[in-house]
Amino acid sequence: MAYNYIAGAAADEYTMRRNREAFASIRLHPRVLVDTSHIDTQVNLLNQSLPFPILLAPAAYHKLAHPEGENATARGAGIAQATLIVSSYASTAIEEIAKNATQPLWFQIYAHPDQGVTRELMLRGQAAGCRAFCLTVDSPVFGARNREARDRFCLPRGIYAEHFRSLDPKSAKAGHVLSEGIYGTMTDSSMTWKTVDWLRSLTNVPILLKGVLSPQDASLAAERGIAGIIVSNHGGRNLDTVPATIEALPRIVQAVGGRMVVLLDGGIRRGTDVLKALALGAQAVLIGRPYLWGLAVGGAAGVTEVLRILRDEFCAAMALCGVPRIDGITREVLWRD
Repeated sequence: MAYNYIAGAAADEYTMRRNREAFASIRLHPRVLVDTSHIDTQVNLLNQSLPFPILLAPAAYHKLAHPEGENATARGAGIAQATLIVSSYASTAIEEIAKNATQPLWFQIYAHPDQGVTRELMLRGQAAGCRAFCLTVDSPVFGARNREARDRFCLPRGIYAEHFRSLDPKSAKAGHVLSEGIYGTMTDSSMTWKTVDWLRSLTNVPILLKGVLSPQDASLAAERGIAGIIVSNHGGRNLDTVPATIEALPRIVQAVGGRMVVLLDGGIRRGTDVLKALALGAQAVLIGRPYLWGLAVGGAAGVTEVLRILRDEFCAAMALCGVPRIDGITREVLWRD
């Protein structure tokens, strides 16, 4: 059940596969006789300096993968000097995760049907020192997660959505309540741009919108002064047969015209994928399933190792394409017929 929860996606899982296929179809353009004795991967996001452009995407219930859950993830990310985006459906409270973190944290938020719950989550994240909020906007209802339905997914004994144990006990114990059909207790299906404006009024911490695939939505976000967007199809877990995120990225980058930070998740499995995403306009990428597999295999050390592998592969790809600096990564590193 835990494996299928992490590995699975919506319906026929076409979108999850397409996320990988689309990256594989993009070819790189290697260059030679360039001095690559020093590779500089440092980026700046929302006034935060990152040694490399890979963040850990929000994912629920890390204790499904490892008994230490998000505490181990935070320690592993810290050793690798990476930023963890904590899920509001974490199986460890943000305050405890912050005690284990040695790198800045971001916090993912769902707009809960009870605005008081949403407000309390944001206040807790801000008090814990989170440097950005990621508002998930692509989940007004649940997609057709057939693996979870077949498994009758529920949280094992002793694992809870810790942030909701006092705020919404039903959500804390049940997780995704499949018996309720497409609607559940975790998201507000009436969320609109007014909800986004209300959330922005609660904090001075930057807010990014996670789950944008439409250039029109990206443009609206830029017009409203949103700090950033994350081009995401929820890892293929919501609406099946939508474009891969790397396919959607160029149009979104064009629509926002440099007015906001653009990040991407979905399908990142190799350092070459990171290079391709940056070449098409993303400032950084998020990984999800890869670090959860690392967490399952080796706890904190497994998370660190996944990030090391990706960073080393990314550096090698930069060198072999003749671009030793991040600001040199353009579409010129992509092969054009």
